[in-house]
Amino acid sequence: MLNVAMISKWHVHAEGYASHLQSLGNVNITAVWDEVTDRGRAWAAQLGADFEADLDALLKREDVDAVVIDAPTSMHAEVMIAAANAGKHIFTEKSMALTVAECDQITEAVQRAGVKFCISFPARTRPHHLFAKQLLDDGLLGAVTLLRIRNGHDGALNNWLPEYWYDEKQAGGGAMMDLGCHPMYLASWLLGQPKRITSMFGYFTGRAVEDHAQCSIEFEGNAIALLETSLVTYLTPPAFELYGTEGTLIISGDAVKLASKHLDSRLQGWIAPRQLPKEQPLPLTAWVDGILNDRPMPFGLEDGTKLTELLETAYIAHRERRTVEFKQPGGN
Repeated sequence: MLNVAMISKWHVHAEGYASHLQSLGNVNITAVWDEVTDRGRAWAAQLGADFEADLDALLKREDVDAVVIDAPTSMHAEVMIAAANAGKHIFTEKSMALTVAECDQITEAVQRAGVKFCISFPARTRPHHLFAKQLLDDGLLGAVTLLRIRNGHDGALNNWLPEYWYDEKQAGGGAMMDLGCHPMYLASWLLGQPKRITSMFGYFTGRAVEDHAQCSIEFEGNAIALLETSLVTYLTPPAFELYGTEGTLIISGDAVKLASKHLDSRLQGWIAPRQLPKEQPLPLTAWVDGILNDRPMPFGLEDGTKLTELLETAYIAHRERRTVEFKQPGGN
């Protein structure tokens, strides 16, 4: 049995994470901490757990083996480093932190403590995206020239997100920092090292942070990714388009179309694959299993740092209204 503490109910996924943990049968939620005392106390009562007003006191508890962090993104580094120093395993909502420098501090603390770390990258567990990675690994698309991903909803348009979601001091940004994480980490996973980035952010509802955004990123091999996200679009169908020199993959909702020069000659043109890779366990499930059975984490410190690198640089490009070059490995 894994004893878990919930660290804040700030993130909109926190309640879902707690429900999922309780459904697994091998997790006991023992304690709750929240930077908003009344919210945390009420949530602890709902979960049948203890409320700890002091984070250090919670992290010293012997009935806390691990923590799920849903605190404001601006608090992630502080909270994760404290958890690692206390010897607690860590699961965190994205993004890992606001800057690569903070990610490096978290990484140092986690590695020094020898605890397990996992970040929530659910899009990398889904059959459609696993299929895309498989096609690239098998060379069926040739060299990638263009990747386009869209992810959006109407949370800001119809006001079903909490208003603190638009507080830059807490969230670190708007649509790109929230929903934009998914296109960002998918692009990093599929295309590798980024080279340069430009951003265009919009403020349709007039809030302090962007409510729709687009980033154009050039990756190694000269592949370009167009990553789009929005909190102001109605019934937004997710879109995923991957274009290569020898093939194309189009995913729209549950529909998948593939064309490749490497398919059997009888199948030239568009085909709909009959079988996709098996869906992988959700990151939270994999984290619990990894702790209890000493297995590697699917999405770790390096993955989280790469996402933050993309996000941090995207916001620099937006603020400074310019194309920003990424520091290349081994460069000065």
